[in-house]
Amino acid sequence: MSDVVVAGVGMTAWGKWGRRFVEYGVEAATEALADAGLDWPDVQFVAAGETVRNGYAGYVAASSIAQALGWSGAQLATAYGACASGTMAIDIARARILAGLCDVALVVGADTTPKGFLAPNAGDRPSDPDWLRFRLLGAANPVYFAFMARRRMDLYGATQEDFAAVKVKNSRHGRANPRARYRREVTVEEVLASPVVSDPLHLLDICATSDGGAALVLVSEAKARQLAGASPAVRLRGVASITPRYPNTVLELPNISADSSLVVAPPPRGYMDSIADAAYEQAGIGPDDIDVAEVYDLATAIELDWYEHLGFCAPGGAEKLLRDGETALGGRIPVNPSGGLACFGEAVPAQAIAQVGEITWQLQGRATGRQVSRARTGLTANKGLFGHGSAVVLST
Repeated sequence: MSDVVVAGVGMTAWGKWGRRFVEYGVEAATEALADAGLDWPDVQFVAAGETVRNGYAGYVAASSIAQALGWSGAQLATAYGACASGTMAIDIARARILAGLCDVALVVGADTTPKGFLAPNAGDRPSDPDWLRFRLLGAANPVYFAFMARRRMDLYGATQEDFAAVKVKNSRHGRANPRARYRREVTVEEVLASPVVSDPLHLLDICATSDGGAALVLVSEAKARQLAGASPAVRLRGVASITPRYPNTVLELPNISADSSLVVAPPPRGYMDSIADAAYEQAGIGPDDIDVAEVYDLATAIELDWYEHLGFCAPGGAEKLLRDGETALGGRIPVNPSGGLACFGEAVPAQAIAQVGEITWQLQGRATGRQVSRARTGLTANKGLFGHGSAVVLST
């Protein structure tokens, strides 16, 4: 099977700028097209991550951004998978190219996220598990993050200092990233001195909400040969966008249920493991082949979970991997060299696209100031509300 090539990357600076989401999308798309050496009329297909409001689908992103760029007759798709929306848009565009239906696709995501934690939109929706989570349990997202952190402490002896060390590492990485919102290195002491949001997590353990946009230009191999620029071609080798399997023994946000393993034996590989498994299988590689990763650090403790689920270490080994410096720049498997969500914050439909953009820059040697040495293969991973697990494998 032919690969799809990332021909261009665009990304705005993230922060709280007070602009419309379309403006971020247009800025990122324009940069990505220039990076690819293409013009907007060259785009045959636009796939966008749905812009959200309070974690829910808000605006029809693909047509809004296409209209702002100028109606051109391009075909469209808009994908909603909460925090995995960007990966779903990438998957749709990739499939379109592999099917031979187009040679040039623009993937874009942009958002203006409200201040504070994401919550369901107003209105009574008793059939909505996320609405029930808030109304019945009062469990905002940081409560879920805290449950997962407490689980690590109980199972593996993780400490609040370990969680804070994740933030310190990512803040050190983000200092050199001009697109990052927060570019100051923090200390363990500062993290532990920040207010407790949901015990054991402090304010600096949890990512902020942000405004921003990211875009990719994806092309067929034939088109890539025509464009051939100075940077090495980066190929999408695997794209996973999958649900959990029954029974899922670890509670996933926002579902509320009893432990189904009481009546059905759990699968040998759980949901979080299966996210990367699917991408590895498509790419024909394993975790030992990964040189750099961008993972979804909504909270510091969750980044530690990813180390194990992505196969970078055995269960219970994440804290040692972190303490030994193996996931920092210069280590065996640098994680979040961009600074991650710790430095960017959440702009929901853009962040999975931004992850792929960062890995592309890393594999092309264009991540100035945060470059992972000799990176040839990279991985992104995240999961969205309602069971949208996603991962992307890229290589030169």
